[in-house]
Formats: sequence, structure tokens, C-alpha cells
Amino acid sequence: MSLSDQELERYARHIVLKEIGGAGQMRLKAARVLIIGAGGIGSPAIQYLAAAGVGAIWIIDEDRVDLSNLQRQTLFSDGDIGKLKIDAAKARAHAINPHIEVYAVRDRIQPRNVDMVADYDVVLDGTDNFETRLLVADAALRHRVPLVSAAVGEFEGQLGVFRGWEADKPCYRCFTGVDPETPGVNCAEQGVLGALTGVMGSLAALEVIRAIVPFGEDSAGKLLLADTLALRFRTLTLPKDPGCPACGA
Repeated sequence: MSLSDQELERYARHIVLKEIGGAGQMRLKAARVLIIGAGGIGSPAIQYLAAAGVGAIWIIDEDRVDLSNLQRQTLFSDGDIGKLKIDAAKARAHAINPHIEVYAVRDRIQPRNVDMVADYDVVLDGTDNFETRLLVADAALRHRVPLVSAAVGEFEGQLGVFRGWEADKPCYRCFTGVDPETPGVNCAEQGVLGALTGVMGSLAALEVIRAIVPFGEDSAGKLLLADTLALRFRTLTLPKDPGCPACGA
């Protein structure tokens, strides 16, 4: 595997970064990433991961584009209304970068297929309910696949990276507990600031890139919280729960 002349020019601003360079760009090209959900989080993440040159991106979603999506899901436009999100997302990602492979999976994550996460280098979870999030998190832990998890609701967002199989890193259940009190995040009922999804989805894409090409301070074991009412970001350290049923002793 090598980078063509066009790719060298396309990714030049990455390659001149000593923390990435040509070797890091090659790692991005060789990477396989699963994006669960092509909604508010997935929409910007797909665009930036495609632009970054992640070589193979799988997108799993079963929904169709709705007019109400367009306030925040900038991957889509009026002409996409009624189309499957995965088909519109695949076309858009290829339009951004023809040098990558994009695969569309019309489905939702369920117990019967969740172990598909084992086939990827990184999983990005942008779903909006705890049932799916816990299912994905448990499978990522089981197969030792780094999990990037992002969520938004109203004016707040959160982002975490989880590698709970490591002795000093918590898993997602260390953060949420076994049975979270909040059943899920429903933006149709709560509402959500459109630009916030762009911020959190872009940060999720950044963490996927950092999981493939490590640079800077490790984010695993920390939770980034965004509060757009105060325009404030803060980071919490998440302790590993020794009694966690998923990753504890």
C-alpha cells in the first residue's frame, strides 16, 4: 500500500504534521472504521473521516432522511429527503474523497449482529439510546476494539473514549452503571441545538483519528462535557469501577 501523487497532495496538511506524517497517513488509509448511526453525530464524523483519508468506512443505519433532520445533519440536503441515510451518506463521502471505500449497511445494531464490531479498528457510536449504546460498548469491550462514544441533548454534549480491557481504563458501564436511569436521548422530544451536533461529531471524528494514529494526551478514561448555554467545556476523569460487571475484577 502506498499513497498516490493525488493523495500526497490531498493529505499534505496532515503529512507535514510531525505527529502524523506519511506513516500516520498510511495508517489512516489502512484503517477500518465502523460508524453506528448516520444522524447528528454520524453526519459530521463521516465527512471528516472521509476527508481525512480513512481507507474503509462502514456506516450502519436503517432510517431515511427526513426534513426535520436537515437542521443538524449537514451530510444531507433537500434532494436526499426520502432516501436511505446510508445511501446518501455513502454518495456524499465518496464525493468528498474518491480514494476511500465506503460501505452502507441497512440495519440497526442488535444482539444478532453486534459482534460485527470485532472486524474494525475503531467503532464510533452516535446512537441515541442506552440500550444500543450498552450493547455496542459490551461488544467493543469483549473484542478489545476502541470505542468512541458521543451524545447530545438540548444544549449539552458528551464525548468519551473507552478501552476497558486495559487495567487502568474504565469501560462504558463504569461510566453509566448497569441500568442507567435515563432510558435514552430523544431529540424529537427534548430538542437539540443543531450546531452542537456538528461540534461533537467533529470531535468524535478527531478521537477516531487519534485512536488510529496516537498523538497528544490519551483521552481514554476521561469524559468531555460541552455546555453551550455557558459556552464551556470541561473534562472529567472517569475511575475504573473494580466491581463493574463488564470489566471489573
